[in-house]
Amino acid sequence: MRRSICLCEPGYAIAGESNTWKFVYTSSNDLPKGTSLVFDILSSNKPGEWQIPQVDPKTKNNLIWAAMGSSKPLFAKQIHGSAFASAKFEFILPSPLRAGEDFTIFMGSPNPSAKTNNQCQTYVQRRRSFKLIIDPKVKGQIVEPKIFHLDVKGNLLHNLKIIVPSFVSRNRRFDIVIRFEDIYGNLTSNAPKETLIQLSYENLRENLYWKLFIPETGFITLPNLYFNEPGIYRIQLKNLNTKELFFSPPIKCFAESNDSLFWGLLHGESEKFDSCENIESFLRQCRDEKSYQFISTSPFDSEQETSNDQWKHISTQVAEINEEERFITLLGFQWEGTPKEEGAREFIYTKDNKPLLRKKDIKHNSLKKIYKIYQPKDLISIPCFTMSGNYNFDFQDYHPDFERVVEIYNAWGCSECTEKEGNLFPIRKSPKKIDENEEGSLRRALNRNCRFGFVAGGLDDRGIYSSLYPSDQVQYSPGLTAIIATVQTREALLDALYRRHCYATTGERIVIDLQVAQNPMGSELNTEKRPGLFYNRHITGFAIGTDQIQKIELFRNGKLYTSFSPEMNHYEFVIDDTDPLASIVLGGGKEKPPFVYYYLRVIQKNGHVAWSSPIWVDYIEDKNAKKTKKK
Repeated sequence: MRRSICLCEPGYAIAGESNTWKFVYTSSNDLPKGTSLVFDILSSNKPGEWQIPQVDPKTKNNLIWAAMGSSKPLFAKQIHGSAFASAKFEFILPSPLRAGEDFTIFMGSPNPSAKTNNQCQTYVQRRRSFKLIIDPKVKGQIVEPKIFHLDVKGNLLHNLKIIVPSFVSRNRRFDIVIRFEDIYGNLTSNAPKETLIQLSYENLRENLYWKLFIPETGFITLPNLYFNEPGIYRIQLKNLNTKELFFSPPIKCFAESNDSLFWGLLHGESEKFDSCENIESFLRQCRDEKSYQFISTSPFDSEQETSNDQWKHISTQVAEINEEERFITLLGFQWEGTPKEEGAREFIYTKDNKPLLRKKDIKHNSLKKIYKIYQPKDLISIPCFTMSGNYNFDFQDYHPDFERVVEIYNAWGCSECTEKEGNLFPIRKSPKKIDENEEGSLRRALNRNCRFGFVAGGLDDRGIYSSLYPSDQVQYSPGLTAIIATVQTREALLDALYRRHCYATTGERIVIDLQVAQNPMGSELNTEKRPGLFYNRHITGFAIGTDQIQKIELFRNGKLYTSFSPEMNHYEFVIDDTDPLASIVLGGGKEKPPFVYYYLRVIQKNGHVAWSSPIWVDYIEDKNAKKTKKK
């Protein structure tokens, strides 16, 4: 039995390449005049996807048209769908197409010398699909969709990405991974054959320089590196062919430490994959391409966004891909509560295979009900986008046992404070979209003695954010969350989140630390156990940037206490806050002592920022001192 043939010319594409593409369909059956052929390029308007062609015959560049035999070119009609729906183009046969004859679809320019053709997607994909749906308009005759496949390969070598641990200890061995990437971040081996890469770092003897070839896989793992002395290191790679230099994010080497720093995301979506429909691809992208060490899923709870089958599949993949000491996956979802009273938030389960709590379900239609059913050991509740005009959370009904961390930043803005108060990434509305709401300010909540650490979210185009992505709402870089824990296990990372041993950045792996009386960020201290805090709060910290550090700001009770302008890539500081504690504390509230809190904000020259989680000091009067006064 004769089969239809689907052929792509050329047979493969280079990511981001501009060309005229041919899709040749050879029919195995006779197709009558008037047959509808709908070509679905399986692409939408999102950045990085395959460019959508034009249908106007007057357009000489990036045009879609078809040809059959010696007939005149056939032009398509675009079938419009909703925003970000896959682009489809319909052709109507002007005459019968006989079995064995070709129907060829072109995307590009009719002029062979044209430079502006149709642009391929910017990410690598094996067997990239295009679909041809054929409807002969004959009653009872159904033709299966035809699929074209084309491989998309990496472009020319552009960048060397070095994946390193942020914390190491002296003489303790560790591995690094080097990714050879094109301009779009794809793995590639597309480089001149003579290309040689030289690896070095501080305190490495010149005769020990390593020289590396580019492997076919596009990446290489180098095991068993170590540093002999404490300090700050950056791995350097030099392309000996082009003389370009590439540096790793900073590595802090301690004389001795049990802590490690892990990077990942608790809330975010991929521009490349829909994390509901392609959860496995999404998780693997986070692990392999973005080099995250942990990730939480974050679909919205509505059935429109996440069906029961999708949630079941997400739960299965989270359980299967989780791998201790390599990549930790967490099962989470977003829940849209009542604005102001509950706000939008991310729930993260501590265990696998848990239910999706839908807002429309009467059992889960309020936070109070959810907090009654579950215990803090079961899930973490993270308020997100708290200063957004439409979905804000005012923290009047703050629950300290569940809400241990809060999202200070995501790609749609920062909720630290208002723009007038110095917000570096304000939530700025486009017409009829979202503006900042000061009721959700994290500083105001902290001043009322709400105690939470800081995490960051990424980009999101789902649920409450779906109308922002195609609009002119101000968009920033996706953020990152850093968690300081002893080991890379689910239990250890969740425990560190509960203890607020974490911080947020706007997307770069800036290494920071803040301690009060040698206690780490997230700590709660008091003068009953440490009477010396009445008179002096010994504050230490450091910042190690991926770029020059422009400013380090220490905030006390939501106001700038002191700042440094190091104008270098790393800086350590020591401060003694000797103001009498009684003169600076804020009111603690019912049955709570007065308090003071500190947090750090680090600003780089390239505009990226990091925020440490706060540290609190409670003012508890010295009973012995009172008795002495009475005598």
